[in-house]
Amino acid sequence: MLLYVLLSCVGIAQCYPNGQVSEVCGSLVPGHGSSAQPSSSSPYTVTTNKTTFKGGDEITVSLSSNSGDYFEGFMLQANEVGSTIPIGTFSVLNSSAQGIYCDHVANRAVSHTSNAKKYTIQVKWTAPSAQLGNIEFRATFVKSLKTFWVDVRSSALTYTGTTSTIATSNPDCGKTKVCYSQPNNCDPTTSTGCYFMAVQASSNQSEYTIELFGQADGYVAIGFSDDQQMGNDDIYICGKDSNGVLQVQHAFSTGRRSPNILPLGNVTNIKTALTNGNINCSFTSRNAISTASRATSTSEYYLMIASGPSSNGNIQFHTQRSVSSSKADLLNPSLGITSAEVFPAILKAHGALMLIAWMTTGSLGMLIARYLKGVAKNHGLGGKDFWFIAHVSLMVLSVIATAIAFILVFSYAQDWAGGAHPVLGCLVMILSLIQPIVAAFRCEPQHERRFVFNWAHSFIALAIKALAVAAIFTGLALFEKYEEDGWMLKVMGGFITWEALMYILQDLNLRAKKKDSEICSCGSMKPETVLLILFLMGNLAFLISLLVGIGRA
Repeated sequence: MLLYVLLSCVGIAQCYPNGQVSEVCGSLVPGHGSSAQPSSSSPYTVTTNKTTFKGGDEITVSLSSNSGDYFEGFMLQANEVGSTIPIGTFSVLNSSAQGIYCDHVANRAVSHTSNAKKYTIQVKWTAPSAQLGNIEFRATFVKSLKTFWVDVRSSALTYTGTTSTIATSNPDCGKTKVCYSQPNNCDPTTSTGCYFMAVQASSNQSEYTIELFGQADGYVAIGFSDDQQMGNDDIYICGKDSNGVLQVQHAFSTGRRSPNILPLGNVTNIKTALTNGNINCSFTSRNAISTASRATSTSEYYLMIASGPSSNGNIQFHTQRSVSSSKADLLNPSLGITSAEVFPAILKAHGALMLIAWMTTGSLGMLIARYLKGVAKNHGLGGKDFWFIAHVSLMVLSVIATAIAFILVFSYAQDWAGGAHPVLGCLVMILSLIQPIVAAFRCEPQHERRFVFNWAHSFIALAIKALAVAAIFTGLALFEKYEEDGWMLKVMGGFITWEALMYILQDLNLRAKKKDSEICSCGSMKPETVLLILFLMGNLAFLISLLVGIGRA
């Protein structure tokens, strides 16, 4: 009876109580003649004292019981995510564990030394110096001959080794590799916000070694395209899966929507690293580059880099995109390539028109209507006071500029992508068209219900102003991704402060006039006129600063 108990409580392979189970390296499946319990129901866990590592790091790995259950046998090894080949070396901390041979290498895995009951085991693992991908620790726990759990995994550990091998200073760039970066010639190892890719093609284009690097919350992707627009592009994505571990995916773009994920195909030598938010991947692909109409019929492509967030392993719409200004010849790296204009002229024109409309003409029109009705009263043209003519003219210019800006950007983008900015812009456009329609059907000034129009007109104007300011801020934020100090947003903040100050002074002067007084004596000019001139001068200064910033983007 005692012998039976001892035999039923041991080992991983061949029921060895001494733990010499090198035969099952990689698979971790013991030869017990029965099926393993589901790993998801394991009462045991594998944990580590680190979540990231680099070559040469030492990591403490713990095997523990969650519920107080003991285990008698175990086996533990480290693998790159997606692989079953043991890597690194272990060192034991007590007599309950021992290093064993795997692939003829000592201490490549660890196991038990006896069938004594165990509740926790700790060992040390040392990472190899070679460049790796992310890793995980896999273990088998044996409670009895017929009760055991295989492939119980730790959380993945992110490899943070150096990425210097893909720096733009690499002497192979322009010689054996086509290298492309945004901004041009940036060094990903030293420059914040540098996006980099390199492609080295074999002479018959049967094999491509691809490297990519960039800062992103979820993924960095590269594309090979026949043109500078999205659609019919061969894409490789380096992004986080649902567990936050980097993975490489092959995809095909069909336009301005999520690309179709393809089988990874013949992709090998995958290496990934995540360092301070920088995503780095390299791999070798023997898949033919396909842009729908052809495959491997040419070596020339436009190169694209995009990055953005991901959700549960699914990439979201990119927040950064760059495309080369000309086609790159993958077989002739010495030709070199540069980035195309990040913001085409049509987008810059859109931004400039919106700034002019809602920083200057619109703001002046609103201020005149509110505070300058008493200036040159009963003087004008066609029976209309000058203030009314100025107000209507300025607001018409604002609506026209907004409409042109709206048409320009949607003719270019042809979709709603871009977050809150396009939504805010559409609301501004809709309300800008509603406002003159409401004004056209207003009652006479003496009508008893004129107040309805006054309140509606004022409310819509306030809504337009608030939405326009929000749209400008979100629009400038898109440009600011390529500015180191975010100065355009600061200028816009200064403008809002300036505008608020001018409105406060005009309001104080209006209140003073009701008491037959003024906030200041300005000679022959009324205080509201002086404030209007100051308002215009300040607005023009802020406007010109922002227009210059957009032009430089």
